[in-house]
Amino acid sequence: MTAVERRKNKRKVDRAGKEDEKEELSKLQKSVVSWLKSNVPSKKTKFEHSHVVEYFSATKALDALMTSSPWAPEKAKEGAELRFEFREQAIDYMGELMRLHMFHRARKVPVAEKEKKKKKDETETEEEEKPSPKAKKGKKDDKKEEKEKEKKKRKIRLEMHYDQVFLDGNDAYVWLYNPTPWYYYIAGSAIVLGIIAVCLFPLWPMEMRQGVYYLSVAAAGFLVFIIVLAIIKYILFVILFILTGGKLKLWIFPNLTEDVGFFESFVPAYVYTYDKPKKDKDSDDEESSDEEEEEEEKEDGGREGDEEGSDNQENSDDNSQSSKGSKDFEFVSKD
Repeated sequence: MTAVERRKNKRKVDRAGKEDEKEELSKLQKSVVSWLKSNVPSKKTKFEHSHVVEYFSATKALDALMTSSPWAPEKAKEGAELRFEFREQAIDYMGELMRLHMFHRARKVPVAEKEKKKKKDETETEEEEKPSPKAKKGKKDDKKEEKEKEKKKRKIRLEMHYDQVFLDGNDAYVWLYNPTPWYYYIAGSAIVLGIIAVCLFPLWPMEMRQGVYYLSVAAAGFLVFIIVLAIIKYILFVILFILTGGKLKLWIFPNLTEDVGFFESFVPAYVYTYDKPKKDKDSDDEESSDEEEEEEEKEDGGREGDEEGSDNQENSDDNSQSSKGSKDFEFVSKD
């Protein structure tokens, strides 16, 4: 053997040894991890802008282990294999689970929201209004409440933490343990049995084969009925649209070809819209404008007659006054 072949063999042996060195979870560790996964409250958020993950808080996990878990000092028996008598013991156990890649430590990063415009608008309105001291107190209280709400609703995203250590605090730990649920096995086995049953169709009893035949014919007929109904829908729309000159738009089963549920596709049965012609509106406007012009002319004529009558009355008043003046003058001359 050459030196190159020996090196290759050594590398293969080293890789095989490393694979054998990978530790697996014991039954007790699996039970602890599964209990934590189902009982410790977790949240969902984005991890490094890529995918959504579930994470939990270290304090909540430790509190659950020390109070409500079956390995808590109050619930576990004295001769039990695992019993968390101290909080430090639970911290060490969680660190061991993290070393086995059940979860990893992450760093919380607050999501920056665009609120600069809102703050500017608020400052401008406050300067314009200039409220009283009581109103200022009320606004301060409102601001405190808003800040508390923002703290509660603050959005975060997670990034990988460089120091992978389990600590008792509010740090986030992302779940890597994701076991396959039991119903996946049931669904997989049902699919396999169904495929085998379809392959053994020639061996089915005659009654079952007839039943499957009738069901397939009914399903095909239903599909053909829906296709024909969709074609009739468009044909009827085009015919009525042409006959009415674009005024009537009638749709039967408008949701038939939409992305909705089965029963919603047949509701409503029909929908129509009728557009009135624009010419009628223009003629109505012209008639109304003509009538308005006639009324205005009548009003102008009446106003002119009133003005002439007032002028005649003024002239008659002037004549009467002049005649009276002449009579007085004559009476004075006779004396």
